[in-house]
Amino acid sequence: MKFIRIFLITLFLSVNAFSAQEENPIDKLKWQAGPNTQTIDGKATLKVPERYLFLDKEETNKYSEISHNPTNGKDSLFLSEKFEAYFHFDDTGYIKDNETIDSESLLTQYKEGVKIGNNERAKKGWDSLEVDGWFIKPQYDKEKKLLEWAFLLRNAKTQIPVVNYYTRILGRTGVMTVLLVATPENMNVAIVDFKQKLNGFEFNVGEKYTEFKQGDKVAEYGLAALILGGAAAVATKKGFWAVLAGFFAAAWKLIFIPIILFFTKVKEMIVSIFKKSDK
Repeated sequence: MKFIRIFLITLFLSVNAFSAQEENPIDKLKWQAGPNTQTIDGKATLKVPERYLFLDKEETNKYSEISHNPTNGKDSLFLSEKFEAYFHFDDTGYIKDNETIDSESLLTQYKEGVKIGNNERAKKGWDSLEVDGWFIKPQYDKEKKLLEWAFLLRNAKTQIPVVNYYTRILGRTGVMTVLLVATPENMNVAIVDFKQKLNGFEFNVGEKYTEFKQGDKVAEYGLAALILGGAAAVATKKGFWAVLAGFFAAAWKLIFIPIILFFTKVKEMIVSIFKKSDK
């Protein structure tokens, strides 16, 4: 899972640094401007429409460094004026989708997991988190093989609200993991736009969920466990509490804090790129 953390002080310093330079460093990245089609991890393709941008893994890592965000090294970035969406494929194996999701039970378990993670975060000097509830309860589209949900949290120290919107698209050999980032006040609009653009996402031939064959790897968990962290959720059943604590601590170390100045700079960058391409 990927989460975005942009600290107040580093963001303001970054914005000031950008304005002091002749060229914004994010302009130097190898942006792929739509319309085009991009391949993600050799498993799927995504249509990038006009006035949308894409970065491969290497360039996404650079983008994360520029914006003072850690990176898992696996993500590719799909960017618009409304949102950032981070894609990567998890080789989980085929996940059976025939279970019923109990959202209230999941929320209770997730809160307990975050508490465990907060103990580890405290050891690292990171801020703790508090879970306020669902922003969007888990929903599974059986036709599209798409699971979505969003938690509403707060930074326990600053009390700044945090919304993280997750999408998992099931394939034959694993799951396409997507994190959508937007300011909380713009999240609903961003989700609508993002879901429309997901119509341009497709697993490659041989990787589609419906192409499952006997003998294929099958995951040890189902839809509910995806929401609780996948492998970390399985680890709890096996008694590996250290794995669980490490997961929740690391998973939440990158939390998006809504600073409109940063998104303003990104929007200016997008406009600038397309002005250049129009010439």
